Amino acid sequence: MSLPRWNALPRPLVMGVLNVTPDSFSDGGRFLTAAAAVERAFQMVGEGADLLDVGGESTRPGSEPVDAAEELRRVLPVIERLAGRVGVPLSIDTTKSDVAGAAIKAGAAIVNDISGGKLDPEMAYVVAETKAHWILGHIRGTPRDMMDNPVYGDVVAEVGDELMALAASAEEKGVPGDVILVDPGIGFGKTLDHNLSLLKHLDELVGRGRPVCVGTSRKGFLGKLLGGAPPEDRVEGTAATAALAVSAGVSIVRVHDVKAMARVVAVAAAVANAR
Repeated sequence: MSLPRWNALPRPLVMGVLNVTPDSFSDGGRFLTAAAAVERAFQMVGEGADLLDVGGESTRPGSEPVDAAEELRRVLPVIERLAGRVGVPLSIDTTKSDVAGAAIKAGAAIVNDISGGKLDPEMAYVVAETKAHWILGHIRGTPRDMMDNPVYGDVVAEVGDELMALAASAEEKGVPGDVILVDPGIGFGKTLDHNLSLLKHLDELVGRGRPVCVGTSRKGFLGKLLGGAPPEDRVEGTAATAALAVSAGVSIVRVHDVKAMARVVAVAAAVANAR
């Protein structure tokens, strides 16, 4: 299935989150079997998902890594059952080049790498060889330790500079520039204030010329802003940040609550595109 030209979209695309994990912060364990995950995938497409992001390893703060064999055991049956049937492009959410390569062979077309290739230097070569598209995420450290006192001088400038450097490095390793997207990594090694600054100035990251993916869905900083609301009760907070992201000109909004966020994106895009 062909992928769009990221800088020529009529509106941002909605990426539905499909976590095939026992321990993800929001929906861990809900779609652990391949049958449940496939059912959820078709449901999300029916609700308006333009892309599906399949993940087999939790990257919540403090999470422990799983090995590639276990990650593949979780994700490959799902991707194999969905490829060519679900009607939208599939993304593999992983930091491991072995997992990415196998998932692409099974039918995934996008690699969503929260580390931007830093956790596995071979990732760039796998992406280049397979001609997949690549979302380069920003993180300081690893999911296990990323929230241990993250410090920035100017978070907006530093995150932007680091993402541009990762993209340039990817191109040097053979990844075509037009398949690279960047993600500021909301919640990945950032405090509440860091996240808010990045969201307020998303237009600056968009202005650097790379298509941008943003994932705020149900994240912990929204719980703090909403008086301690649990993940499933952060829909309004997610909607607010999704609308702001659309206004800033992002290319992808990554969400759990597809039906609601597809509507948010549709309205926000109509406003943003109005004369």
